Amino acid sequence: MIKAGINGFGTIGRRVATALSLQDDIQVIGIAKNSPDYVSKIASTRFNLYVPDAEKLVEFEKAGLKPKGTFEDLMRDSDIIIDCTPEGMGKQNLGKYKKGNVSAIFQGGEEKEVAEASFNSYANFDESIGKKFVRVVSCNTTGLARTLSPLASMFGIERIDATLIRRATDQNDSRKGPINAVEPSLKIPSHHAEDLRTVMGPVEVDTIAIKVPTTLMHVHVVQAVLKKNAEKKDILDAWENRRRIMLVSGKDGRSSTAQLMDMARELGRDRSDLYEIPVWKESITVTGNKVRYIQAVHQESDVIPENVDAVRAMLKMNSSRDSIEKTDRSLGIKGTVV
Repeated sequence: MIKAGINGFGTIGRRVATALSLQDDIQVIGIAKNSPDYVSKIASTRFNLYVPDAEKLVEFEKAGLKPKGTFEDLMRDSDIIIDCTPEGMGKQNLGKYKKGNVSAIFQGGEEKEVAEASFNSYANFDESIGKKFVRVVSCNTTGLARTLSPLASMFGIERIDATLIRRATDQNDSRKGPINAVEPSLKIPSHHAEDLRTVMGPVEVDTIAIKVPTTLMHVHVVQAVLKKNAEKKDILDAWENRRRIMLVSGKDGRSSTAQLMDMARELGRDRSDLYEIPVWKESITVTGNKVRYIQAVHQESDVIPENVDAVRAMLKMNSSRDSIEKTDRSLGIKGTVV
């Protein structure tokens, strides 16, 4: 039984903790929190709490909470730490993990240099086997790698062009925007191009990012130039049995991200999460060796299966196929839905 600690309990941390607690080969030792806020109080009903230092122990106890120990205790008690702290803090925490001699997984908000490898379950699981520090790529990059890597495996890819229509912020964050504007990133390609290459290799990629005032999901418009000619049926065959890709149809009402998230709520998932990448079936267009399609990304949850798989890869627990199977089964990811 692998012992895992979670550093941070925000959008990703709380979901990682829940997902890991569903595994039969991983035990969640506890959660590291910095302040005794409402999130800590809720987390304490399910998980052991750990705090930065002895001074924080007193602060939490005054708030009516009883931490199990300090962050040093969490590192000592864990085989691996999943760092879910705000963007940029993972780099600061790296020294602590090295000093504590504990493996760590970082999230996509960190630079690639923080880890020995970047990770996506479909694209490059084996590259992280036995590594001590690994970064799970961002929600957008995970979404792109999830649908593009099967095409790369079957046909080869010469070039990728993608426009990323990004949500402004997560649903629990009231500090960001825009509120009434469309905000294009003026850097072309956006950082997602280089990020995608960290898991898919030296493919030619161009990405454009545009931020819009919604909190529900991202939407990607993707074009890939394949090394072989293909037909639409071939693309569907490449995605067949890839349970983390969900084919959806606008003809039955799922024509926007609003209906996709409504569908996710009706699936009865934890926090109404949609781990899969939905691809609108009608949007899939193939001309010779060019394939185009439109997909959506639930930014709060699509990286969660990857975090679970990364634990197993780093600690040499399972093959990619076996880990993906276990993770999907535990999270209720059952396969393509048309």
